[in-house]
Amino acid sequence: MSRRARFLEALGITAEWVPRARDDAPQAEAVSEAVAFVEPVVEPVVEPAVEHIAEVIAEPVTVAAPAAAPVVEAAPAIETAIPVVPVDLVEAPVSRARPEPSLVPAGPEPDSAQAEREAAIAAMAWPALDAAVAGCTACGLCQTRTNTVFGVGDRQAEWMLVGEAPGENEDLQGEPFVGQAGKLLDNMLGALGLARGRNVFIANVLKCRPPGNRNPQPAEVAQCEPFLRRQIALVRPRVIVVLGRFAAQSLLRTTTPIGKLRGTVHTYEGIPVVVTYHPAYLLRTLTDKARAWEDLCLAREVHDRAGAGA
Repeated sequence: MSRRARFLEALGITAEWVPRARDDAPQAEAVSEAVAFVEPVVEPVVEPAVEHIAEVIAEPVTVAAPAAAPVVEAAPAIETAIPVVPVDLVEAPVSRARPEPSLVPAGPEPDSAQAEREAAIAAMAWPALDAAVAGCTACGLCQTRTNTVFGVGDRQAEWMLVGEAPGENEDLQGEPFVGQAGKLLDNMLGALGLARGRNVFIANVLKCRPPGNRNPQPAEVAQCEPFLRRQIALVRPRVIVVLGRFAAQSLLRTTTPIGKLRGTVHTYEGIPVVVTYHPAYLLRTLTDKARAWEDLCLAREVHDRAGAGA
């Protein structure tokens, strides 16, 4: 036994270990060779991978810059597209707005129709005017009336009395100032030596009764005024006595209270006008009857002066 073998035996290492080591040596060498082989392979693989990653990382950075530029460029594209969208949107309303030009003339059309209506009424004689009032459907009052109230009295009278609108009794009978208010008016006329139907013509601003005896509306007055204007033109009275606030403000086209309108002589189309209280109001306010009598006396003076100057 060699000295090396005895040394190994003393260490407890059998002789079989040496061959195994030797047998494993090639494996270790193979492993080392494999490692050596892998190392060069790993180095190029890792390095390119890192470079590739760097390139990949660099590429988005590089791409991001140009990508930002197109986004900015795209904004003008959107801006240029914006006018296009409104054009389409404008074109659609234009087609919708095409009927509007027809509606714009529609505004003047009622005005022209109303002007034609007023001109036709202004040329009417008594029979045509009476028929026009009876068949009038110019406002909604035609749907609630029982009768139209044209007017009553002497159509060549020197005195003309103008009231506001028919009440319930007037609507039923088709005649102005009936009932208690009508009786009071007859007494007032009698005090002046006048009578209904004798040298007196009585009419209202409205020819139909407003529901519930409410105040007439401006649109209703606008439709009825041509009838009253024609009646005044046909009668050609010396003096007009207006009864009540609404009738006075409508005929004189003012908003002045009746208390300030009475006691003064006004004019309508060159005809003297005297304002006093409505008989229905005097039935509720007896203290104003004395003022109403003063107004009638003023009207008598105006009438007499007009007759003297004729």
